[in-house]
Amino acid sequence: MGLGAALAGINVRLCVEADSHASRTYAYNNPHVKVLAKDIRNISEIDLPSDGGGKILFGGPPCQGFSTSNQKNRTRSNPNNWLFREFLRIVSLWNPDWVVFENVRGIVETEKGFFLRRIIKHLASLGYTTSWWILNAAEYGVPQRRHRLFVIGSMHGIAIDKPRPGVQEPVTVRQAISDLPDLPNGAAVDRKPYKFVPPSKYARLMRGKLKVLSGHFVTNSAPHSSGHFVSNSAPHIVRRYKHVPQGGNWENIPSMLMRNYADRTRCHTGIYHRLRDNAPSIVIGNYRKNMLIHPWQDRGLSVREATRLQSFPDWYEFKGSIGFQQQQVGNAVPPLLAKSVFEAIIAAGSQ
Repeated sequence: MGLGAALAGINVRLCVEADSHASRTYAYNNPHVKVLAKDIRNISEIDLPSDGGGKILFGGPPCQGFSTSNQKNRTRSNPNNWLFREFLRIVSLWNPDWVVFENVRGIVETEKGFFLRRIIKHLASLGYTTSWWILNAAEYGVPQRRHRLFVIGSMHGIAIDKPRPGVQEPVTVRQAISDLPDLPNGAAVDRKPYKFVPPSKYARLMRGKLKVLSGHFVTNSAPHSSGHFVSNSAPHIVRRYKHVPQGGNWENIPSMLMRNYADRTRCHTGIYHRLRDNAPSIVIGNYRKNMLIHPWQDRGLSVREATRLQSFPDWYEFKGSIGFQQQQVGNAVPPLLAKSVFEAIIAAGSQ
């Protein structure tokens, strides 16, 4: 979200992030932003002088309890499903001109929309005019079919239209990652040179002038990129990979190779899914746990490949062990999707 805001031209001043690995990543890539590595429940004031422009508060409260893959906890009884109230408390504390609330599509369906109605009602009680949409990242230049909810609140009575899609044709996986180096299962070398020149406009964008430093765009012309780490899958896992065609999943794996599953028919359709190279990716979530397979190599995705499919530019580096890096990438809002939302706010605010 922060990167998307910066790419839209917003001067991001403060970040609150409880996860130590994510806050370290954000601080490294945004040295000009004040980062509070704290639980938002322990924030009682915001010491942030105004720079004279409109104030925007944006964030995404924990969403695991609203995920469609987490049916057991999609209820009012899950305490984590109420953390959105902490976000709304900060809204009350700071009184921003604009509020941007992001979450998974499942929050609209959980308890028949109970949580979404509460959020909109609370914002209205604080004086905000709200607009909300579910956006598909693939329609905004991201090589991934990922649906996310955005609720926008305006203190100045502005209802804004849904951002217009940014591309006519979706970006494919091949267009997104084919210039990245070939890697073995368990690859552990961080930096590697590119395989060849950018094969697409999207790849050029990821390797080019996307860097924002103190409000200025900086050319990234490095001959290499970082994050070429791949989980070291066991030999029996790799043998399963070899049976899965592009677009296929665990159902393509012979039953004799799946005997450790008590009932293989209960596997989720996203398990052992091999990406299609001629289409956008499926959701990049916990791609290590799901054993998401590279489209033309028998291995999992590297961290850098996953960041490309999320629309993080190549200069953006993730910190922590490979597992923590994978988690951060999977949890993130695609920057190009967030950029489109913030551009719509800027356009509405200037009218």
